Amino acid sequence: MSRRLTTDMSGGVQRGVALLLIAGLVLSVVLAAGVSFYASSSPDGLETVAADQGFADTAEDSALADSPFADYGVSGVGQQRWSVALAGLAGAGVTGVLGFLLFRVLAARSDRPTPRAAAEAPGAGGAGDGAGGNDPSGPGPADLG
Repeated sequence: MSRRLTTDMSGGVQRGVALLLIAGLVLSVVLAAGVSFYASSSPDGLETVAADQGFADTAEDSALADSPFADYGVSGVGQQRWSVALAGLAGAGVTGVLGFLLFRVLAARSDRPTPRAAAEAPGAGGAGDGAGGNDPSGPGPADLG
């Protein structure tokens, strides 16, 4: 459906969709690179509950604690603000790519005919093949009874 929409749309609708995509991209970059620094300065919900309940000191590091994106930042970047901004951009980028690929797969699946639609297509042995029904080519054997 999406491929047909893009080829059949008027120029105004295409520009509107392009502007919406550009605005979404700009907003995600601003949020990932700018706002993420302020959002990650406090402990997350799990750490807060662990501290409130008194078992935070029993926590152990994850197996991924030495990974490049551990603790909401990029390892090797000296300035914390840049480290968090780069991690936010990487996360938004990965999420965007995965979302795009998921939508492409789903769009490709929705463009395929369903088994019923394939059976009803002309020449497929279903309705519309001259075997009766509403076929404009005339009555078939089923109509002669």
